[in-house]
Amino acid sequence: MVRESKSTHSSPTFCVRKPNGKWRMVHALNKLHAATIPVSTPIPRKDVLQNNMAGCTILSALDMVDGYYQLLMRESDIPLMAVSTPSGMLWEWLVMPQGLSNTPVTFNRLVTQLFRPRRQFVQTYFDDIFVHSRASEGNTAVEAHLAHLREVLLCMRENRLYANINKCIFGAEEIPKDLRKWLGLANYLHKYSANYAKMARALTNLLKKDAV
Repeated sequence: MVRESKSTHSSPTFCVRKPNGKWRMVHALNKLHAATIPVSTPIPRKDVLQNNMAGCTILSALDMVDGYYQLLMRESDIPLMAVSTPSGMLWEWLVMPQGLSNTPVTFNRLVTQLFRPRRQFVQTYFDDIFVHSRASEGNTAVEAHLAHLREVLLCMRENRLYANINKCIFGAEEIPKDLRKWLGLANYLHKYSANYAKMARALTNLLKKDAV
């Protein structure tokens, strides 16, 4: 993800402690941010995503492993991402690191464009991919869902995108804690959505221990 650099640019590197006691490497990119033109890309609205999944009876959630690191930097931009370390070494990122101002919206734009042709059964929110299905055209919900998952996974393979299998859930046999937080954030928008409780039922039911 990095290589030794001879760039004339440099941003300092340091570590901060995370709530779980582990350390996270960060870079002071203030000067780079000041010279960066912000990318204008719409952020997906949680209430719209939830509306699109309403009525589906089986869902899967895919979590992109180290999502931002899957974005390759343009070769001409790599020297700008040179970072110095306490040991005196200079390294430059070959992928988009966390902390870069345009990284989240750039990643969101990528996954949105990739899965736009499949938006009837795929919703994306940054590094989360939600696949939702229902019985249709003579196929059971499970049959439809397997076909949808296969198409999503093939798209990811073709574009060299990788999921964290430990954080993925298939067929809604259990639900990761992120969905609970997601629903909590979406809940405050319920007054703007007609029949919110009905639309959210498929997702809230997944919080039950016997969800299938």
